[in-house]
Amino acid sequence: MPLEMEFVRFLGKGSYGSVDLFGYRENDGSMFYNAVKISDSKRRDALVRESRILTELRGCPRIVQLLEKALLEEINSDGNRVYKMHMEYASGGTLTDFIRRNKSPLSDSIIREFTRMILQGLVSVHSHGYVHCDLKPSNLLLFPRYDEQTMDCSYELKISDFGLSTKAGGDSYCWEIDYPFVGTPVYMSSESVDDGTVERSLDLWSLGCIVLEMYTGKYPWLGVSLDDLQGILVEGLLGEDNAPKIPETVPLDARQFLEKCFARMPQDRGSASELLLHPFLIGDDPKTAVVPAGGERRLMGSRIRKLEDIPKNSSKLKTVSVRPSQFKRVLKKPVKVKKTFQVFPRTLVC
Repeated sequence: MPLEMEFVRFLGKGSYGSVDLFGYRENDGSMFYNAVKISDSKRRDALVRESRILTELRGCPRIVQLLEKALLEEINSDGNRVYKMHMEYASGGTLTDFIRRNKSPLSDSIIREFTRMILQGLVSVHSHGYVHCDLKPSNLLLFPRYDEQTMDCSYELKISDFGLSTKAGGDSYCWEIDYPFVGTPVYMSSESVDDGTVERSLDLWSLGCIVLEMYTGKYPWLGVSLDDLQGILVEGLLGEDNAPKIPETVPLDARQFLEKCFARMPQDRGSASELLLHPFLIGDDPKTAVVPAGGERRLMGSRIRKLEDIPKNSSKLKTVSVRPSQFKRVLKKPVKVKKTFQVFPRTLVC
């Protein structure tokens, strides 16, 4: 008997629509949850693109998983056509939430473990030829894993939100002359503002910003206006020092790791696979490069939704093919950057 889908609550709003939490109630009263990203017709192409990428990454480690093979199309209560993408629900929230809950810099061991998992996810993304383009704490989801005997809570981290992702070496869908960012500005590298062409090295720079944020509890480039940030990044193209400042309190091996991520020349950052073998992450034991993350002690929480718990026919909805739409490619040449806004960190909305 199909399970009935129930709306639980609103989870958040992103570049391409909102995300809601839905539950499926079984006969015994237990609930299983999944997150549903919802977009309107104007943003359908972006959701189709994200669904297609996640379909390619199905089963890959450290990547949020789709729970349907196609987008679902339906008419909402206002009579408008909407498109839905069902994903596994991260009851631990985002890495941003985790950092804010701790109210102080995370422990060195947790930072190393989360960094390792992000890189494991990037290995999957990059091996399929993609660049995430918007890697940041709010796009990293935490899935609690409970030990029923000790009541310890550990976390599995997964990369989500592939709405801005593109093929390595390709042109960003959102780069503009007067707003030369392919993702959230404070996590962008110098070369990414040049002409909208993105490479895997961009994600490694963004990773450095995330690691720095875990150590400091603060956004990178805090206090720097968007106007000034554009100038700093453009100067980086000319060989100037343009990396976020690394505090003296950061451990030496972590500092060396960050310097690698922030290398001015993209090729000097290496690859995600190479960074997994950096001393910051493996210490004296290379085997730790593939160890899942631990976490914090916490009381037993709610039941986590499993992939196999999804009803196959929870409602009568029309499915939409995730075959990519034909995008017109317009090459943009770099010109003098126009100085505009001052509010950030912000998420790019195309």
